[in-house]
Amino acid sequence: MNPAVLIIDLQVGLFEESENPFDFENVIERINKITFHARENKWPVIFIQHEQEKGLLQHGSEGWALIPELQTESSDFYIRKTTPNSFVKTNLSELLNQHNIDNLIICGYATEFCVDSTIRGGAALGYSIQIASDAHTTRDKKHASAKFIRKHHNETLSNITSFGVPIKTIKSEEIINID
Repeated sequence: MNPAVLIIDLQVGLFEESENPFDFENVIERINKITFHARENKWPVIFIQHEQEKGLLQHGSEGWALIPELQTESSDFYIRKTTPNSFVKTNLSELLNQHNIDNLIICGYATEFCVDSTIRGGAALGYSIQIASDAHTTRDKKHASAKFIRKHHNETLSNITSFGVPIKTIKSEEIINID
């Protein structure tokens, strides 16, 4: 399998106006360890940034920028998106095909929106998926805590078999021990 790491929507504008999401500091630390390991193994590291025509996530604005806690390198790739599914109206599939990628390691924000949509979108396109089970996050909602939402999505998504490719959850410490 040829993996790539997708880091979804960890942008300044999504975090500057309210409390950080669940387990935020640990999630960022885990993502930085995963991306370090990926670079050491020559796996593509792909940062995905949501954008809007106006507002906090306008392309090029301070809010659109990746959060400063993320460790990035010049060899990393960057994808701009306008929908929750990182494959819709982007060149992500083309980039993955150019690098012969067939396995996606997915982490980021927000679990129940863009992370979920990208996982399902990738599986629908035939990519095997590894959800970094402790390296995605969201905020508490009226109906459920962020901790529950993350757990629910880890369990639900990893039980979908109808795409014909595996969708598995894997802890970040296990990812960095894969070669």
